Amino acid sequence: MEILLIENVPNLGVRGDVVNVKDGYARNFLLPRRKALPVTAGNKRQIELEKERNIKLRAKELADAQSLAEKLSALALSVAKKVGENGHLFGSVTNGDVAELLKAKGFEIEKQSIIVPHVKTVGAYEADVRIYAGVHAKIALEVTALAAE
Repeated sequence: MEILLIENVPNLGVRGDVVNVKDGYARNFLLPRRKALPVTAGNKRQIELEKERNIKLRAKELADAQSLAEKLSALALSVAKKVGENGHLFGSVTNGDVAELLKAKGFEIEKQSIIVPHVKTVGAYEADVRIYAGVHAKIALEVTALAAE
């Protein structure tokens, strides 16, 4: 029986594939669980239209992500932390700190997508922000000593 997959099925195919399977496998497993549809012109056309929409959507998301990456790469953030006598920080600069600084500048970035190197001393560092699959931005991060009160 020829069927059209509407869901990724391991060892069989991906969404939109037309595959030939045994009748029992199609009738007893794939069709009742809505993992496949019988092959008809209407079903094929619907899947093709959905694929085209997804391609356009992904292209737009990629363009938006690249635009955001350019804006973020132009940023230079500065963090002031308490410092001991030997120049070591009390604590460290985390991805949460960088996310808060970005939020103050008007960028909503999840802290899980920010990678900050191990920062324990005053100096210049670079934080990496993962925006989209394959799109990263490097942000200049300056760590300074907090002014004594």
